[in-house]
Amino acid sequence: MLSQIKSPADLATLSVSELTELSQEIRTFLIEKVSKSGGHLGPNLGVVELTIAIHRTFDSPKDIVLFDTGHQSYVHKILTGRADSFDQLRQRGGISGYPNRSESPDDVIENSHASTALSWGDGISRGFQLQGRDDRYVVVVVGDGALTGGMSWEALNNIAPAEKRNLIIVVNDNERSYSPTIGGVATYLSTLRVTSGYEKFLDWGKEVLQKTPVVGGPIFDTLHGVKKGIKDIVAPQGMFEDLGLKYMGPIDGHDIAAMERALAQAKAYGAPILVHAITEKGRGHKPAVADEAEKFHAVGVVDPETGEPLAKSGTTWTKVFSEEIVEVGAKRSDVVAITAAMLGPTGLDEFQRRFPERTIDVGIAEQHAVTSAAGMAFTGLHPVVAVYSTFLNRAFDQMLLDVALHKAGVTFVLDRSGITGDDGPSHHGIWDLALTGIVPTMHVAAPRDGARLRELLNEAIEINDAPSMIRFPKGAVTSDIPAFERRDGIDVLYRGESADVLMISVGAMASVAVEAASQAYREGVGVTVIDLRWVKPLPASLITMVERYSTLVVVEDGIRHAGIGSSISELLRDAGIDTPLHSIGVPLEFIEHSKRSEILNDLGITAQNIARSVVEWSSTFKEEMQLQQDENASRKQTR
Repeated sequence: MLSQIKSPADLATLSVSELTELSQEIRTFLIEKVSKSGGHLGPNLGVVELTIAIHRTFDSPKDIVLFDTGHQSYVHKILTGRADSFDQLRQRGGISGYPNRSESPDDVIENSHASTALSWGDGISRGFQLQGRDDRYVVVVVGDGALTGGMSWEALNNIAPAEKRNLIIVVNDNERSYSPTIGGVATYLSTLRVTSGYEKFLDWGKEVLQKTPVVGGPIFDTLHGVKKGIKDIVAPQGMFEDLGLKYMGPIDGHDIAAMERALAQAKAYGAPILVHAITEKGRGHKPAVADEAEKFHAVGVVDPETGEPLAKSGTTWTKVFSEEIVEVGAKRSDVVAITAAMLGPTGLDEFQRRFPERTIDVGIAEQHAVTSAAGMAFTGLHPVVAVYSTFLNRAFDQMLLDVALHKAGVTFVLDRSGITGDDGPSHHGIWDLALTGIVPTMHVAAPRDGARLRELLNEAIEINDAPSMIRFPKGAVTSDIPAFERRDGIDVLYRGESADVLMISVGAMASVAVEAASQAYREGVGVTVIDLRWVKPLPASLITMVERYSTLVVVEDGIRHAGIGSSISELLRDAGIDTPLHSIGVPLEFIEHSKRSEILNDLGITAQNIARSVVEWSSTFKEEMQLQQDENASRKQTR
C-alpha cells in the first residue's frame, strides 16, 4: 500500500481495511528507517492514523497543516510524497527531521521549538479571513507537551473569541492524562456541541429566559450549568470551553473513521474549534511501549527489533554533568535543579532520583523556569537551570531582567552548545555566547574537557550574587587536556617556540586548537594555545599576555558576530592595543542539518584549516613588518 501513496489525494479511495493495512506499513517503515538514521520515533508511531485522517479530510497544501512540535511530522512527510527520501533522514542532502519549506509546499513551520504553532495558526487563519479566502482551512496539531508552554495559552486566548475563522486545533494527547471516552453518548455529545442548530437553540433559550422576570436568568444559568456539568462527566473539555473555545472529544486518535467524522464536523463548524485526540506514543513497537520514561521519544541508531543501541558511545558531556551535579547536590542542600521537560536529555534524571524534592520540571516553559529560579535564589537557594543551549534563547528577557538585574545566584547549564548537527537550524547552540555576552554581571565558563566541566560547575555554584553559565557541546567528551601551567586563572595548553601567535581556544575547541598549533609548528610558526576557562568577564591579565605576541587568533564554536573574539577585540581596543586579531567561528547564518563534523569542516573549523590560516596570517604579518622596517630604513638614508 505504502508504495502507492505519492500524495494525500491517493488516500481518498482507500477502504477501511486498506487504511488499516497502510497504517501498519507506515509503522513498519518508520521503525526500519528511523532505527538506521536516528530521530523521533515514538511520537510518530503515535500519530499514524491521526495524520491519515487529517490528510483525508483536508486538502494540503491548499489547506495548511501545522505541527507542534515539528518532530511529529514524519507521517505527514510520508503521505506528502517523501517516503523515498527517508534513507537520508537527518543526513546531509536528505530530508530534515522537521518540516522544511525547501522539501515540500506542504511544510510551513521550520522552527522546531515548541508551543509556537497555535500563534502561527492564529496568524494564518486571520490572514485568510482578512483576505476573504474562506475556502482555506488551517489545522494545528498540538502535542508532545506543547500545551505546557505559555505561548500556546497566549495564542488560545486570542483564538477563542474569533468568529468565522477556519481554524481547527487537534490536541494530540499522548501523555495518558485522560482515558478516551468512547461510545454512543460521547459521540452524540460531541456532535451536539458543534451543531449550529444547537447553538441557535441555546441563544434562543437565553433570550427568552432572560426576558422572564426574576427567575429567567437563574433558570438559564442553572440549565446551562447542568448542560456543562453533564458534558464534563464524559469529557474533560471544561478548561477549553471556559476560554470560549468549542471542544470535541476525547476521540480515539487511532480510529481513522472516528477521527474523520470529528474532523469533518469541525471543518463544517466555521469557527475555531478544538478536537481532542487520545493517542499512544510508541504505538505498535514493543520496545517503545515498554520504555516508560521516554517511549522512544528520540533514538539514535538502534536495533529495529530490540531498540537497543547498535554502537556503544563513549562518556558524554551530559553524563559528566549528570554525575557531578549529583555530587554537588549531596554536599549542598541549597542546590536545586530545574529543567523544561528535559530531565533525561540534560542529565538531571539521576539528580531527580537522588533528590526528588529538589528537582523541578516545569514543562516546556523556559521563561517560567528562569524567573522561578530567580525567586528561589531570593530565598537563599542556588538553582541550576539545565536546558539545551538553543532553548535558552526563549528566556533571554527573564535571564536579563529577572536574574541578572536582581543579582540572582542562578547557574545555567547549557547542553548542546555550538554546532549540534542532525536537527538543523533551530537546534544549533551557536547563539549563547553572543546573547550572554551582553548581559551585565553574567559569568560564562566554557570547559574544554570533562575535568574542567566538573571544576567550573563547582566554581559557578559558588557565585551567589550574579548569574553564571556553563556551556558544552553535544556528544562524547574529549580526553582531558592537561595544562602546562595556570596563570591568573588562564590555562596554557601548548607553548610555541616563538611569540608569533597567541591562540585562544574557547571550550571544546581546545583539542582542535592544540592540534592546529602542532601543525603550525612544523611550518615554522610558533603558536601558544591558552584556555581562558571563564570567557566572561575576560581576565585583566589577558591584556598583558596578548602584548607579547605578534598575532592573536580566537577559535570558538559560536557565531563570530558579538562572540568571544568580538569581546576580546573590544577589550584590546579600549586598552589601546593594536595586535592583529583573527576570529575563527560560525558565520551569522542559519545552518541546515548535517553531521557536526561535516559542518565544522565546511566552516573551516578544523585543525588543518586553522593551521593553514595561522601560517598565512603569520607570514603576512612578518612581510608587513619587514616592509615597514625597509621603509623606515629608506627614510633614514634619504635624510
